[in-house]
Order: sequence, then C-alpha cells, then structure tokens
Amino acid sequence: MAGRLYIKPWTTPPLDALRQDSQPIVGPNLAPRRPISIIRQDAGEAQWATAFWGLTPPWLKVLDHAPHCARAESLEQRPMFREAFHARRCLIPVAGVYVWKPQPRMKQPFLVTRVDRAPLLLAGVWCRYHTTLTEFNDSTALITVPSNALLTPLSDRFPAVIEASDAPEWLAPTTSDERSHEMLTPAPLELLGAFPVSRRVNDPKHQDWACGHPTGPMTYWHQ
Repeated sequence: MAGRLYIKPWTTPPLDALRQDSQPIVGPNLAPRRPISIIRQDAGEAQWATAFWGLTPPWLKVLDHAPHCARAESLEQRPMFREAFHARRCLIPVAGVYVWKPQPRMKQPFLVTRVDRAPLLLAGVWCRYHTTLTEFNDSTALITVPSNALLTPLSDRFPAVIEASDAPEWLAPTTSDERSHEMLTPAPLELLGAFPVSRRVNDPKHQDWACGHPTGPMTYWHQ
C-alpha cells in the first residue's frame, strides 16, 4: 500500500512541457487526503490538474472513507472504481514512494525510487462531483498491484507503474479496459531500488526534504 509520496519539482521532459494552470504540487512527505497533482487527458491533450488524494464520488458521505488506493484486481467489481477506470484514468508522477518494512519492534521506512531516479508514473483513476452548476471538486486514487520480488520483503503491494511510452494510451478514454488492465503489472525487477530513510517520515507533519534522504545503501535487483 502507498501511504506517502516523495514528489520533487519536475524539470524532466516531457513533464516540464505539459500544460498547467498552476505549479504542480511537490513535497517530501505527501500524505493522503491532501491535494495532489495528476496528469490527465483533456480535449485530447495531456495536462496537469489538481485533485484531492482520496476518491470521493458524489454519493460518499464520510470524507474519511475516501480510498487513496484501489486494487487492480477489483477495479471492475467495485462500483466506486468501475466507471473511473473505464473513462477517467490518470497518472501521478512521483520521485519515490515510501513503504514500511515490518521488523520485530518497529517498522522501518524505505523510499522506493527508480534506480536512475527518473520520474515514476503511477497509475491512477479520478472522478468529479459538482457542488453547484459551475463549481466542482476532483479526486483521485492510486492503483496498486502485487509487489515484485524485490519489494515483497518491504510491502505486499505497490502502485502500478506505467511506462512513459504507454502513457498516452493509458490516459486515452478510448483505450479498452482489457488493454488498460494489461498495463497494470508489477514493476520490472531492474526498474526500482529501495533505501532506508529516517523514521521522521512516520509523522506527516515533517515536511523537510531530509525525510527522503538515505540512511543506508540502496537495495536493487542483481541478476
């Protein structure tokens, strides 16, 4: 499960070239139920948008029940996610995802990144509900899949990573559900690495960039 994200300012093509009405949200320790920046397709063009991290369809009564993650295996079985998966897919670009490794006396936080430190494009869905005829709120949830063999000791699930070459197809509402499901697979073993970080990240009030600094060596896949 992905409970915290590490998102830095983007100067990486093509993210820096996307249309945006405001600066993308960044932070070293972003928690659910806060605004977050997503990439979605609008009028055939990929662009930045801001959404509440926790999917809130119009019928949801309790905001604390808004799920920040959706299991890929049940997207089409759960009404909360079915329509969004069919027509409103998005991407959440991050520099890393925090996970917590169970240990005898505590859980050790790790930051999972690409080994080349390029952006991770995480799969998501979004929805909108109107508060008036002209005003609305957007919200989003990450899509998780079973972890690959490298990450299994740290967490049993991890957000699905969409390859940059697949991003246009993932975002297009015309892409079939079958094809979209094919993109929701565990990340390639050689793509990701993980290193331990300070337990300061356990408290979302801590928003200094040192939260994502390594306190030990990176673990990555060896052939």
